[in-house]
Amino acid sequence: MTENTALYVYALLPDRQGAADGVTGLDGRPLRLAEVPGTGVAALVHDATPAPYQGGDAEVRRWVAEQNEAVTTVWERVGTLLPMTFNVLVAEDTDAGRSAEQRLGEWVAEQHGDITGQLRALAGRCELRVEVTLDRAAAATAEGTSSAPERTEAGDRSPGMRRLLAKQREQREKNTAGRLADTLHAGLRRRLLSVAEDLRDRGPAHRVPGETDVLSAALLVRNQDVDAVGAVLSEAQAGEPALRIRFLGPWPPYSFAEARPQRPTEPAVG
Repeated sequence: MTENTALYVYALLPDRQGAADGVTGLDGRPLRLAEVPGTGVAALVHDATPAPYQGGDAEVRRWVAEQNEAVTTVWERVGTLLPMTFNVLVAEDTDAGRSAEQRLGEWVAEQHGDITGQLRALAGRCELRVEVTLDRAAAATAEGTSSAPERTEAGDRSPGMRRLLAKQREQREKNTAGRLADTLHAGLRRRLLSVAEDLRDRGPAHRVPGETDVLSAALLVRNQDVDAVGAVLSEAQAGEPALRIRFLGPWPPYSFAEARPQRPTEPAVG
């Protein structure tokens, strides 16, 4: 049986008594704060074996959801933290006689200035995810390039001709939506940055047939400005009904936290 000689790290945060009370993480493991004396910083952790979590897609999705729920709960209590990605582990160094908690503490102490600076910068802020696409058929209809008569007439054509006409129609709709998406992207990005502190482009989480990407981004937003982001998106939707908007959050600022301890297979933390 392998001993729990590692720490699974969920986040770095201000050292606040009781912040992890009653919070559980992966597979219901109880979480605790690993304090780093003299820094005012603690790590949200559970004791673990040094092996990373591996499993099927469904199992990994469940673990990620459990991690996100734990981090979000503590973030809501404390108001700022630096969330880690999935499977960040710090193992003991048996050759040097350093425990996992010592190694993590040494790394936090070395990076103390940067960590506390990030915690201050992210205090009172959250991450929002915005995905904006265009419905190609709706965009073509609005521009007057829809081919409804052609669709009606296609019923009298041979199967091969119907397929050809359908492909031509899809290509016209795709081209129309592509031109409109290019026009809308810069303006929407500019308006979002007028109410967000930072914007980082991301790949779309959803791919929907018949839609063209306009913008997919993570936003760093002050808590009091979340509604302002919603207002910008509502205005964009009113101006272009063919837009399809997915607006998610608020979440801890995963996309804007830079601190990461090294993995347990590496020789040292830092």
